[in-house]
Amino acid sequence: MKGLYPLYSTVVKASFGHDLEEEEIGAVASVIGAMIFAKKPLDDDILIMLPQVKIPDSDVNRLGLIRKGLASVIDAGPILHFHHRSFEDFLLSEFFREELPRFSAVQGRDHHERQLAIFCLKTMISSKLRFNMGNLESSTIRNVDIQPTVKSVISPLISYSSLFWVDHLIQTKSDEKMIEAVKFVLYEKLLFWLEVMSLTSNVYEAYLILKKALSWKVCV
Repeated sequence: MKGLYPLYSTVVKASFGHDLEEEEIGAVASVIGAMIFAKKPLDDDILIMLPQVKIPDSDVNRLGLIRKGLASVIDAGPILHFHHRSFEDFLLSEFFREELPRFSAVQGRDHHERQLAIFCLKTMISSKLRFNMGNLESSTIRNVDIQPTVKSVISPLISYSSLFWVDHLIQTKSDEKMIEAVKFVLYEKLLFWLEVMSLTSNVYEAYLILKKALSWKVCV
């Protein structure tokens, strides 16, 4: 499949050219990295929240630019998918690094896993993860009695972050900021997170996630 690399290089050069600003390159890298390393495909509502994709307090949204630039190598539809795995291999190859050095941020799993870990933790630290996520009338309602429609109240952003934050975290090196973020989730948001995991039928996964978090050697 390496024979396709020159063609893929031409596609990327033609799509994004040489006149992109650094923030635009960062947005492209953020989306491409998420497409490769996210644990499941992310919809536009999540992708738009990745670093540098949408400028805060403005109408600037670079996701449309990215979709247009990648149109020849992605499937049509609301969820971004590459047509073929060989394009992912190309993006992570030495050939890509040499041909398009300005896009070097696309390179490296460590960078993107860390970015996704931070993204998930920021989501969980925010007010988006709160008490009574299912908007239930009483906390005494048993799970078996909760209507299936309640699950739809849990946004894809919260659902993804709650289920996969540790999978991204364990691929990153710990530092003070990351440790403080994890501590905040475990100390201040634990019950809210467990409620989400319960409502989405992921209680057992919650136990495994906590084990992984502790194996990351966070001092709690």
